[in-house]
Amino acid sequence: MEDRNYEVNIDPDWIKKFAPRIIGGFILLAAVVTGVKTVGPEEEGVVIQLGKYNRTVDPGLNFIVPFGVERMFKIPVQRQLKQEFGFRSTDSSGAPTQYTKSSYGDESMMLTGDLNLSDVEWVVQYRIVDSYRYLFRVRNAEKTLRDMSEAAMRKIVGDRTVNEVLTVGRQEVASSVEVLLQRMCDEYENGIRIDQVVLQDVNPPEPVKPSFNAVNQAQQERETLINQAEAEYNRVIPRARGEAEETIQLAEAYALNRVNRAKGEAERFTSLFDAYVKAPEVTKQRIYLETMERVLPKIGNKIIVDEKGNNVLPLLNIDKVKTNTP
Repeated sequence: MEDRNYEVNIDPDWIKKFAPRIIGGFILLAAVVTGVKTVGPEEEGVVIQLGKYNRTVDPGLNFIVPFGVERMFKIPVQRQLKQEFGFRSTDSSGAPTQYTKSSYGDESMMLTGDLNLSDVEWVVQYRIVDSYRYLFRVRNAEKTLRDMSEAAMRKIVGDRTVNEVLTVGRQEVASSVEVLLQRMCDEYENGIRIDQVVLQDVNPPEPVKPSFNAVNQAQQERETLINQAEAEYNRVIPRARGEAEETIQLAEAYALNRVNRAKGEAERFTSLFDAYVKAPEVTKQRIYLETMERVLPKIGNKIIVDEKGNNVLPLLNIDKVKTNTP
């Protein structure tokens, strides 16, 4: 094998001629790369000049002083952001959302007001409404917001019993945390607006979960029995009250009828007695005739004789009169 040496000869005149152009091209390329910035439609750009705030630019193509003299931070002011506590979710395009809970128990494990533990998972949804305050009022605003959210949730949960946190008080806990967290953001002036706080899941710790489930089931059965008893009460008691009221009204009506009839009979007897006193014979005869008028139609065959019983009246067709009488 023969060793072959190749020599490249570069013309010095060529270097002197094209070197400035090459260097200038690199400088121009670097100026374009570092000076032209594109701001997305959901963002706004905050320009920092030599470490100091200079201006805020709108979405679109923007130019800044290149070579690090000015820097731009893109802030998603039109996008809803979220922070997850006690779990993490990964949403890949075309794949179902995956939830990871391991190694995040320190965030979700909390002490309630009655000295019980609860595993609280929640989500904070927020928006950046002031990019200047977001960048310059608070150092590391996202980390600060996470710490404030955890502190607010622990405070609200610590003021309530474990049953309230696990069952009926969940919505109240979420609303209270939202109000408290927004108040803290306004106090810190971090440029963040809280849209919503959602309790993703609230459970007792795993070692005592069967006991809590048994207690909850017993409470639900108790509520069911109470509701059934109240339904039976509402069905039976009003009916009994109605029957009692009906009986009382019937008794009152019967008593009123008897009293009125007694008063009428007494007044009738009094009027008869007054008439009898005025004309005894006439009244006596009238009473006799009225009595016979009521009695005779109720008798069967009738034979009328005189006082001595000798003469019989052959023609006294009282039965026919009774039959034809309507």
